[in-house]
Amino acid sequence: MAGKESRFFLVQEDILPEAISKTVQAKELLLAGKVLTVAEAVDKVNLSRSAFYKYKDKVYPFNRWNRDQTMTLEIILEHRSGVLSSVLSSIAAVGGNIVTINQNLPQQGVASATVTIETSGLSCDPEKLLKLLHNTIGVKRAKLLGA
Repeated sequence: MAGKESRFFLVQEDILPEAISKTVQAKELLLAGKVLTVAEAVDKVNLSRSAFYKYKDKVYPFNRWNRDQTMTLEIILEHRSGVLSSVLSSIAAVGGNIVTINQNLPQQGVASATVTIETSGLSCDPEKLLKLLHNTIGVKRAKLLGA
């Protein structure tokens, strides 16, 4: 749905559809180096590649959500001195470690920035971080692009 913010849920595995559980299993095989390719991983857990690609960027085991992970945010900023600095300070205040920043040239008084954050030190969940950024002066929009 356009314009609707992403929400995050913590759910027990036994209520998940099988394709989502198998996607996590395939990702764990890849991460552990037990398989080298997605094709091998999905074969091993009996999952279609299309199902894997549908869910792979949306589901993580809870114990891996913030360890060795990054998330990428798209932030629309007013073109004023100190706005990006305030955003970075807000991220640092909750334990986020900046990995990359890419800010486009301002147009019509706003600039878009893409910020990738290492999440291992975050003291809040992504949804709360987005709310914090929305409340930062000069931020027009903050959206999770991927984790």
